Amino acid sequence: MMRVVLVDAGGANLGSVRYALQRLGVEAALATTADEILAADRVILPGVSTAATVMRRLRELGLVDTLRALRQPLLGVCVGAQLLFEHSEEDDTPCLGLLPGTVRRLPAGEGIRVPHMGWNRLQRRGDDPLLAEIADGAHAYFVHSYAAPVTVDCIASSEHGAPFAAVVRRGHVMGAQFHPERSAAAGARLLHNFLSMEPA
Repeated sequence: MMRVVLVDAGGANLGSVRYALQRLGVEAALATTADEILAADRVILPGVSTAATVMRRLRELGLVDTLRALRQPLLGVCVGAQLLFEHSEEDDTPCLGLLPGTVRRLPAGEGIRVPHMGWNRLQRRGDDPLLAEIADGAHAYFVHSYAAPVTVDCIASSEHGAPFAAVVRRGHVMGAQFHPERSAAAGARLLHNFLSMEPA
């Protein structure tokens, strides 16, 4: 049986992500140790907080090097996805550095409120197994003030004042800026794809 763990980095969405996985028939364990993470087949790093808070928690648990060295499929969600990058402007935070780039604050403007909260469309930027059966233009639910740039690792983008990375992937490292656990069919499909795809 596939072993899926949720890294317990103090994110407020742990319960809702766990429940979303249960709806897919998967019981995910909470992990706070390197041994628990390394024994898993799939690792999910949720986060609803600030980049600095979650990185501090990961350092306190001694998990930063574990996540950096991980070879199993890893999915970051929301702040967890931002932490995959090298740096975040939020509190000037060094992150995991698994993907190149800096997470920046979304630009506010006339009619553009930050934080970005609510449903927005996904724009596919190529084919990837993580996006299987997720249509171009599918709606996903976002709650965030910071986002990663659109780079070669971005496989789906969205726009709020400016384009930003909504889904990223480089090999076994994947991230979703939106909340799949709150994104209805598109979110359930992304989680299903993550669980069922062949390791990179």
